[in-house]
Amino acid sequence: MKKLSQVSLSTVLLLAASAMALPQQALADEQITLGRTILLGIGDQGAKIPLLACRRSDAIKVKAERDLELEKVVVTFNNGKTKTIKFNRHLKKDETTDWRKFGYKRCVDKLEVFGNSDGSKAGVKVYGRK
Repeated sequence: MKKLSQVSLSTVLLLAASAMALPQQALADEQITLGRTILLGIGDQGAKIPLLACRRSDAIKVKAERDLELEKVVVTFNNGKTKTIKFNRHLKKDETTDWRKFGYKRCVDKLEVFGNSDGSKAGVKVYGRK
């Protein structure tokens, strides 16, 4: 009788632990890193992020690794068309923008981030959503 109750208890605990892990796994799969670049103090040229392979996404968001002024991101798709997403806002360290949608899933080939860092340079990460 003790063996049966120990097996049942361990089974219940295992199922509960795996059920708690599933939603976190699903949320982690929604966001992918499209690329990372560095913005310099002042400049009119964008920081380019070429992607080695086309990444399918229906939206992007930007995360600042240091304080910066984010102007826009130009997204180039695999068919050669581009979409300019304007942000025109100040981002503090570790702050992210909201998701900006493309309308439907598209294959992203290249990103170009325009903005200025508050210091000498600031890292920027661009995320996509599956």
